[in-house]
Amino acid sequence: MFQIHGGDCTEYLATQQEPSRIDLSFLDPPFNQAKSYALHDDDMPSEEYWQWMEQICHSIYQRTSSGGALYFMQREKNTEQVLACLRNSGWQLQNLIIWKKLTSAVPSALRYGKQYQIIAYGTKGKKPRVFNRLRIDPPLPSNYKYDRKNGMFVTDVWDDIRELTSGYFAGDEALRQPTGERLHKQQSPIALLLRIILTSSSIGDTVFDPFSGTGTTLVVAHQLGRNAVGIELDPSNVEGIRQRLTSIRKADRIEHYYQDYIYTENLQSIWGNSQPVESKNDVLDLPLFRQPDA
Repeated sequence: MFQIHGGDCTEYLATQQEPSRIDLSFLDPPFNQAKSYALHDDDMPSEEYWQWMEQICHSIYQRTSSGGALYFMQREKNTEQVLACLRNSGWQLQNLIIWKKLTSAVPSALRYGKQYQIIAYGTKGKKPRVFNRLRIDPPLPSNYKYDRKNGMFVTDVWDDIRELTSGYFAGDEALRQPTGERLHKQQSPIALLLRIILTSSSIGDTVFDPFSGTGTTLVVAHQLGRNAVGIELDPSNVEGIRQRLTSIRKADRIEHYYQDYIYTENLQSIWGNSQPVESKNDVLDLPLFRQPDA
């Protein structure tokens, strides 16, 4: 089941009764960098902006199941404000995840070039209701002598997921206009949301995204058999998300990421596919997980 609602997420959270229970939320708001949005002022006074963020965190907290999770992505320079938002709205911080990019900003005369964003992972209560310990098998560092037998657990530094905001690195996944220009310059990659949703939800859980943008959260959650609920202010984005969910593009399919997590103990049960996997080198053709729409 998936739902995409057009409108302001603040108003939606204040007035709507659905979803009555949220199990996992991904919060990737506009960063207040004075960027051009069709219907949003991205140059708010700082105090007003962070009051807004705290209000949203609090509203999501009230609707979240006990032990449910929130992943709040922001610029690294706003770490202090993000942590304050979570703390003041009741969330228990579990990790401050570093998402390391493949490219970096040119250094200024005052500071180093920036090469990462933060993702604050918090839960409603001290213990998460779901935390699937994923295992990956990235390339070995040059100083390693032996191959890993069973991969390694995912840590709080994510340096194996490429961004989609750096020219040719965006590849086929980035949504583009006929001119080749990206539809949304801050589109999150499928691989990022796949890791978050696999870690902090189970099949049948409700995944919520109050700033849906191009709908990546919903696209991944739907394929994994989760209930996906999104809010988006821009009507053109809402229509684009509906089209993206109605017909899953090859670039949006999650099957080829299965091998990245093959050493995860309970992968088949959290992925939602019962096909047996005998080794990491198996070639898989996994069907899209489907369940009847509500």
